[in-house]
Amino acid sequence: MMGRNIGAGVAGIVIAMLAVWLVQLVGHAVYTPPAGLDSQDLDAMRAYIATLPLGAFLFVIASYFIGTLAGTCAACAIGTMLPRVFAILIGCLMLIATAMNVAMIPHPTWFIVAAVVAIFAGAWLGMKCERTRAGDDA
Repeated sequence: MMGRNIGAGVAGIVIAMLAVWLVQLVGHAVYTPPAGLDSQDLDAMRAYIATLPLGAFLFVIASYFIGTLAGTCAACAIGTMLPRVFAILIGCLMLIATAMNVAMIPHPTWFIVAAVVAIFAGAWLGMKCERTRAGDDA
């Protein structure tokens, strides 16, 4: 049973990361970064982010919500532990990744607040996706 829960946590994290990547991929298709932008150049990234329209930020916030929701739902569906364990695990990892991102590249304050709310909402709703397990001790 422990192996199943570890696997559920790992699967949830991977699914969360993939969902974030996919939504942000769509966002980059809609709001195409300038040719030659080096994502490893923090100064260039700071300058680029300062020019982004609202919609580009909303794609990122949506990616955090969808990623957290999908990862938590998947972990809860696979694992046998209490759903809040998976929500806390995936939600905390998403918060850490977001904190690292905004620490390296400044974002507007409203974006930071909205990102945190999106992650909490995704984790909370993800817990509600728990499948009904007749006879399972959770």
